[in-house]
Amino acid sequence: MKAPPKENDVEDIRPDQLVEADGFIFGFPSRFGMMPSQFKAFFDATHDLWASQSLAGKPAGIFWSTGFHGGGQELSALTAITQLAHHGMIFVPLGYTFGSGMFEMEEVKGGSSYGAGTFAADGSRQPTQLELQQAFYQGKYIAQIAKRLKI
Repeated sequence: MKAPPKENDVEDIRPDQLVEADGFIFGFPSRFGMMPSQFKAFFDATHDLWASQSLAGKPAGIFWSTGFHGGGQELSALTAITQLAHHGMIFVPLGYTFGSGMFEMEEVKGGSSYGAGTFAADGSRQPTQLELQQAFYQGKYIAQIAKRLKI
C-alpha cells in the first residue's frame, strides 16, 4: 500500500496480545479523516476478542497525525471510536484537561479534546515540543485512569 517499511526495532503486536493490557492508546496517521486500512485490518482481526468481549471495560485513547489543517484530526478520532465501542472499551478523551496548551494560538499545534495530534505536512515536519508534551500528558492521563479501573 506504498507505506514505508517499518523500522527493525518496532515489534509487531498480534490482536490476541491486547488482552494482556490494562488500557490502550492507539495511534495512526489519518487517511482522509479515518484510520489507514492497515490499522483497520488490525482491528478487523480482533473478531475473537469482540466475540468474547475480552476488551470490554478497558480504557482507550486515540492520537494521530495528519498532513495539514483540514486533514481530519477530529474526524479521525470520531471514526476510530466505532472500533472501541464495538469492543465495549471506554473511550477516554483528553477533554481540556491539558490546560493552557489546548488553547495555544501562537504556534501550529495538532490535537484536540479527542486526543493528541500533530501535523506531518509531507512527512518531513516533526512534532513540536508542545505537541510532544500533549502526547506525554495523554499517556499519563490514560494510565492514571487505567490504574483506577483495574480490579
